[in-house]
Amino acid sequence: MRAYQELSKEELLALKAELEKKYEDAKGKGLKLDMSRGKPSVAQLDMGMDIFDVLNSQSDLTSMEGVDVRNYGVLDGLMEAKQMMADIMGTKAENIIVYGNASLNVMYDAVSSAMTHGVMGCTPWCRLDKVKFLCPVPGYDRHFAITQHFGIEMITVPMTPQGPDMDLVEELVSGDDSVKGIWCVPKYSNPQGYTYSDETVRRFANLKPAAKDFRIFWDNAYAVHHLYEEEERQESIPDILSECEKAGNPDMVYEFASTSKISFSGAGVAAIATSRGNLECIKKTLTIQTIGYDKINQLRHVRYFKDFEGIKEHMRKHAALMRPKFEAVLKVLEEELAGTGIGEWTRPGGGYFISFESLEGCAKAIVARCKEAGVVLTGAGATYPYGKDPRDSNIRIAPTFPTAEELSQATDLFVLCVKLVSVEKLLGGR
Repeated sequence: MRAYQELSKEELLALKAELEKKYEDAKGKGLKLDMSRGKPSVAQLDMGMDIFDVLNSQSDLTSMEGVDVRNYGVLDGLMEAKQMMADIMGTKAENIIVYGNASLNVMYDAVSSAMTHGVMGCTPWCRLDKVKFLCPVPGYDRHFAITQHFGIEMITVPMTPQGPDMDLVEELVSGDDSVKGIWCVPKYSNPQGYTYSDETVRRFANLKPAAKDFRIFWDNAYAVHHLYEEEERQESIPDILSECEKAGNPDMVYEFASTSKISFSGAGVAAIATSRGNLECIKKTLTIQTIGYDKINQLRHVRYFKDFEGIKEHMRKHAALMRPKFEAVLKVLEEELAGTGIGEWTRPGGGYFISFESLEGCAKAIVARCKEAGVVLTGAGATYPYGKDPRDSNIRIAPTFPTAEELSQATDLFVLCVKLVSVEKLLGGR
């Protein structure tokens, strides 16, 4: 397939006329499809409905340590729930506090607490003249929304297939004590699906921050979310907590995870994993904030999955539903856009997204064209702090929620819009 940049003006004009006709036909179909967020499909949610059969009015609601889960107490979570979350995160149960259903809430609390009360005795961030956070890009819009909400200055760091540009991370962290944190999605990252290399993880663990209260916000959201069953295709990362401890930086990381895309997005279990010192500091706030989270739900999850093998088996079922959707999108992109020079995309082995790079200056127009024809995508720019992609080129594709038929229609329209907007861009430069 010829690159669009090689086409003459006459050829581009002819192609534009053809694409515009196809676009008008697509608008006439009256599509109403939403690919804006990485949500589990209805089929994925249906797959876990029997979790509600695990506990009933006749069930023994006593934990392994003899706790009556119906009552107050156990601030940091049931021991068996800690072990379940530790297995998911690849760390030790002693490092865990179990929360409610959403890890995003835990991240927000961590930033909020640092702002108002400081980190392990350090000056609260709200009393400082400047607070900065590093933001690998493209990245997760909800991470950026938290730091923006608190007025924290966000500094972008380019992502690579091995993780963030660590030369730049090391330079910024060691040279500026107003840099207090960095957002990370280390495995099957949102949106590119990249997994940090072992070297990258160890370089994180060996950072020498100028700020004593610098923290790595390690959002291990897709820890067990592989798309393929073959072990050689399943990516892994070292335990960041162990690596930090070995490097003499035991307190430097907050790791987050949940079962939101394992059981139910609205009724899962979330956790933080961190050092003993951090745990003690966090618990001082938790004793004021709550008497304990939903232990019945914690027990329900533990008894449903039983052990880590049970979790992995459940995730294989998720993968069986998700894999064909990812492969279908990638097939269309390859067949329709490979060699055209108007787009590049990632081929993730897990997670929930495909990252697409259009020609510079085209992403907003592509997303707008899709919306006009009935397909809603994540807003262009959302994968960058303040919603501003300096190249206006990144688009996050979320294949999981639509049905197979809807996904086919949405992908065909997306490709059509990429072609049309790209032709218009090239003609505008001639």
